[in-house]
Amino acid sequence: MINEIIKKNGITFGIVTGIISCLLTSTIYAVDLNLFIKPWIGAISIVIYLIIGIVLLSKTKKEINGDFSFKDAFTTYFISAVVGILISTLFNIMLFNFIDPSAKETLNEITIKYTINMMQKFGAPSSSINEAIKGMKESSPYDIDSLLKGMVTSLIFSSIFGLIMAAFFKTRRSSQE
Repeated sequence: MINEIIKKNGITFGIVTGIISCLLTSTIYAVDLNLFIKPWIGAISIVIYLIIGIVLLSKTKKEINGDFSFKDAFTTYFISAVVGILISTLFNIMLFNFIDPSAKETLNEITIKYTINMMQKFGAPSSSINEAIKGMKESSPYDIDSLLKGMVTSLIFSSIFGLIMAAFFKTRRSSQE
């Protein structure tokens, strides 16, 4: 049985993470679609989610008042990650496939141009560039199936990150106990 504090904090912080992700996506969407391919946006997002994870685990450890096992820390983080990723993915599906499908096409064109530019900078042969472009034109990263696959990938990476965070936040037992 999952501790109520773990469940409550995981769900609450997951909702907060999902809302922040939706606000970030909405802001980028409203300001300039080109921002979706900027690495610094990704870096800022990672820092935000890191801070949320630290606050989540610190708060939960404090509220539990005692034994915060590795399993409990990971479970707290994982619940939050699942809820946040689910909210974010559903929002992206709605935005790019129902509300404004033309943004999906524009983003795909921006991504293709960015990829061509990067591959040329790294000296990739024309055949590799053409093959990459062909694959990108066949499926957009904002299609429903691609977003769902991305959700699974995000869950995997969040799980790995959660394992690392849990190792830091678990209660340390003294060797004399």
